[in-house]
Amino acid sequence: MSSMQSNSSANVTFVRPATFFINGFFNIPHAKYFYVFLSLVYVVTVLGNSFIMCIIYLARRLHTAKYIAVFHLAFSDLCGSSALIPKVIDTFLFEHQDISYDACLANMFFVFHFMNLQSLTLLVLSYDRLVAICFPLQYHTIVTKPAMFLIIGVMWSFSMIFFSVFVGLVNSLSFCGSNVLDSYFCDYRPVYSLACNDNSMNILMGRIGSSLLIFMPLILIFISYFCIALALLKIAHGVERIKAMKTCTSHLILVAIFYIPILSNNIASLKTPFDPDTRIINNSLTQTIPPMLNPIIYTLKTEDVMQSIKELYKRNKDNTTTERRIKCSRRN
Repeated sequence: MSSMQSNSSANVTFVRPATFFINGFFNIPHAKYFYVFLSLVYVVTVLGNSFIMCIIYLARRLHTAKYIAVFHLAFSDLCGSSALIPKVIDTFLFEHQDISYDACLANMFFVFHFMNLQSLTLLVLSYDRLVAICFPLQYHTIVTKPAMFLIIGVMWSFSMIFFSVFVGLVNSLSFCGSNVLDSYFCDYRPVYSLACNDNSMNILMGRIGSSLLIFMPLILIFISYFCIALALLKIAHGVERIKAMKTCTSHLILVAIFYIPILSNNIASLKTPFDPDTRIINNSLTQTIPPMLNPIIYTLKTEDVMQSIKELYKRNKDNTTTERRIKCSRRN
């Protein structure tokens, strides 16, 4: 479908396509309606995450280490969806299914980078709950704003370095056959599966990437909540125990929404391989629905956020009333 470009160095020739062709759905009638649905999901995601970030920025009571992490989760959700959904819409609704080689690798990098940041931020929030419940007296000296900024900085550095290597290894592949990707974006496995030379290093990096993205954070989150459960059992008063458990509710829901669909897809695909259309629907919903739901859950299930919204609304209402009175007094 496209011309081939050859790059050679040290007597090794790599054949790279000028473009990849993203195939999308194979045999689903009215598939464009699904992409319209993803457009609506993206609008809600942008509005919801922008709203929660504005609330955290404007409400002084939310200027804490924990809400720096929540702000970062909303930012990662927004960027992750922005890296994926607009390109999917452009590709299939406007039929721009050819993507240049370099643009494909850039798209791959940003999609996986922000997914990894979402996963690691959920891990950071579990660490916050672990310290808050297991070491309540030391919480404000351990989980500080500088410490949280440092953790987030390390996350960004690690993720960018790893996924630069992860995506950069695609340049070691030669594509001398088809350039058609059976996916809805420049996914790693469909790309390296097209290679006609040895791709064992890419397969290994794919498995390491899955471990970093899914399994390692999830295992650490389980360990955190196991320690939290032990600490809760030591609380004598039932009321205090329930109060402590409520502070974990919103985070546990976010963890379930993010990890359960990913794990379900992986486990199901091992038992019964999905047909391409089912795989595209499952994977796209797994990547796009959690960023849409996260700000809604944090707004509805977190008392601090709800209280901050009420205070900001009341303050805005009082300011509006005061301005009207000033204007009326000036006229009189």
